[in-house]
Amino acid sequence: MTGRYYEEFEVGETIEHEKRRTISERDNQQFCDMTMNQQPLHLDAEFASATQFDGRLVNGLYTMSLAVGLTIPDTTDGTIVANLSYDNVEHPNPVYHGDTIRVQSTVTDKHETSDGERGIVTMHVEVFKVNDPEEPLVCAFDRTALSLKRDHAD
Repeated sequence: MTGRYYEEFEVGETIEHEKRRTISERDNQQFCDMTMNQQPLHLDAEFASATQFDGRLVNGLYTMSLAVGLTIPDTTDGTIVANLSYDNVEHPNPVYHGDTIRVQSTVTDKHETSDGERGIVTMHVEVFKVNDPEEPLVCAFDRTALSLKRDHAD
């Protein structure tokens, strides 16, 4: 278990997640297949080359899901009760096959539950494309999790 208990989160802190991932064509294809998303912008090279993006895009929900997965070891691995929400999702720049992403999470809010036995932590998650020298933001969202408190972990 590598996650943090409620008490270990500090509002305002930014957690730089060391693990990165290069997204392959296979990753994107498999995600689209599993979710039954057959959008040609993700799967059809000829169709996508005629768009403003000039090629197939990685499914934005895959980018977001991968970002959550990359944050888990440093945030909620073994200490989460449940994810409560994902809000304010944005995809300001495209992700293509072969792009490598990195993720950082900033704790924006935390408070105890009404019974005081658990805590609610909100993090602003940002995803950047590192194989571009400008490291553009490619996805951002707020993740709210119900977290165990150290005193009540059993």
